[in-house]
Amino acid sequence: MQIEVAKSAGFCFGVNRAVTMVEDLLRDGQQVCTLGPIIHNPQTLHRLETLGAAVVDEPEQAPAGSTLVIRSHGVPKIVRERIDRLPVKCADATCPFVAKIHRIVAEEGRQGRVVLIAGNQQHPEVQGILGHCTGPAFAFNSAEELTDDAENWGFSGESAVSVVAQTTFSVAEWRKCLKILKKVYTNVKIFDTICNATAVRQSEAESMAQTCDAMIVLGGRQSSNTAKLYEVCKRYTKTVFAQSAAEISPADFVGVRHLGITAGASTPASIIKEVLVTMAEINEGVQNPETAEGGDNFAEMLEESLKSLNTDEKVHGVVVGITPTEVLVDVGRKQAGFVPLSELTSDPGAKTDELVKIGDEMDLLIMRTNDQEGTIMLSKRRLDAAKGWDEIVAAEESQEILTGIVVEVVKGGVIAVTKGVRVFIPASQATASRNDPLDALLKKEVKFRIIEVNRSRRRAVGSIRSVLKDKQKEMAEKFWETAEEGKEYDGVVKSLTSYGAFVDLGGIDGMIHISELSWTRIKHPSEVVNVGDKVHVYIKGLDHEKGKISLGYKRQEDSPWEVLKRDYPVGSVVEATVVGMTSFGAFARIIPGIDGLIHISQIADHRIEKPQDVLTMGQTVKAVITDIDFDRHRVSLSIRQLLEDNEKSETADESAE
Repeated sequence: MQIEVAKSAGFCFGVNRAVTMVEDLLRDGQQVCTLGPIIHNPQTLHRLETLGAAVVDEPEQAPAGSTLVIRSHGVPKIVRERIDRLPVKCADATCPFVAKIHRIVAEEGRQGRVVLIAGNQQHPEVQGILGHCTGPAFAFNSAEELTDDAENWGFSGESAVSVVAQTTFSVAEWRKCLKILKKVYTNVKIFDTICNATAVRQSEAESMAQTCDAMIVLGGRQSSNTAKLYEVCKRYTKTVFAQSAAEISPADFVGVRHLGITAGASTPASIIKEVLVTMAEINEGVQNPETAEGGDNFAEMLEESLKSLNTDEKVHGVVVGITPTEVLVDVGRKQAGFVPLSELTSDPGAKTDELVKIGDEMDLLIMRTNDQEGTIMLSKRRLDAAKGWDEIVAAEESQEILTGIVVEVVKGGVIAVTKGVRVFIPASQATASRNDPLDALLKKEVKFRIIEVNRSRRRAVGSIRSVLKDKQKEMAEKFWETAEEGKEYDGVVKSLTSYGAFVDLGGIDGMIHISELSWTRIKHPSEVVNVGDKVHVYIKGLDHEKGKISLGYKRQEDSPWEVLKRDYPVGSVVEATVVGMTSFGAFARIIPGIDGLIHISQIADHRIEKPQDVLTMGQTVKAVITDIDFDRHRVSLSIRQLLEDNEKSETADESAE
């Protein structure tokens, strides 16, 4: 007998994620309850029960302080709201692909469209989907039901209709339904939400059933996807539905030369192995296939099947040794487990001793078993990536913000690792401004969205800028809520132009006009501030409609006129520099920003024709301030009065002698 095991057999991403979540919570010592059976597999449920996980039918049955786990099928929105009101912690293991359907039906309903769901209305997943619908919604489980029930739904073929499918719905039945939907409804939107893993599993089972003499379909009786596999296989060949090896009878395989084995998404690898061993015992009626007639060949086939099952099998290990190039791990087997550095992390610059320490526990994937050397090569990176890829795909749809570490700066962008998956972020999407250096991101934690996914090549493209823009928008909204003229802020000079300086006030920019940078005339803002300078500014004006903010920088107390008022009252003698000549007098600079007029009659103590007869440009002269008009910003100076005062003083001194 030749035995062929489907490559897709066993846990799917969603089920594995849910079971792992329960195991991790139990390992952390938490009291765990699951809302309904976490998996449609009695053996796994029994194992989790012995570890301490309890099953409750209603959220209110969970003890106070416990952790209530929502299984991968998801729950109606109202159930989640009930949980949130209880004194329990909630761990949501809803499969990302199911959560995506929840978002779709809610949005389609809000748009006034009727939602149709291809799936079993009694199944928990479909009940959860119906519980997220925001408008009229109906479920059908086959093309026949779709045709028969449509008349009772109460809407016409011209109505706006949106259609989704249960993630485990039969692919073949879905194709039949699509033909009817497109024919009956003229305004229909179709969302193909059958899980890709389900489609692959059914396609592989169909292909195997067409070439095998018999098929074994393994899985729980309550498992929808396993039931679909059974329906697919029995159309082509003799098919046995079993929950475990104990349900397999030798009489079912008399004369079978080519046997195919597949399993539903809720079937653990241990049950598939158990069935393989049982088939070895059934083969030709012997207990030990290695000693039976023709046993060598069967033993080889069995070993080959087990090898294919062992490869990519998940194991739990404990770190027992660390070297610069690999980590030694005990996985509870006679072989020595090791994880090469390249299989430990996606970061090429990482060091083993910085990533793990002796005693650390981790989930790993078996890459290769070498019985001759007694070693097992393991990978943490690939298991993380396998877990993370579906979440990355789901994140593209939901636009969820992810967190990752930038591990490389490459040509045209950077590489960030999140959930064990390498995500390329182009330079144009890596920073808030194209001029910002990419090297500054290396080894930094960044937040980004997935903007593109290539499923066939398993590549993802992300955007940091998208998140930064949202953050800036949020900060801008908060700013405008409280902004008012005169309010002061600390900011950083972001850029300079010929007409002013732009200042980052914390997510929103304002501008200091060049005239507001200094009380004295300047040719360029760089004479006062530079990019990166911290400045204290205040709001001079707000344009809510255009979103523009005018900032003030120079202070009133620094005004030259305030300095003049404080330090240079009328009667003060100053040294002033001649800066201008006119026919009626000369202008002399008292302090930067203030020039005073020396009238031609006040330049000398005798009559002159023009200022140039006595003064020259740039000459420093002593003069007395005779008048200040603060309203008109005018100052009068007199050299003559100072000369006359000096002359009177000298005459008085001579008379005294």
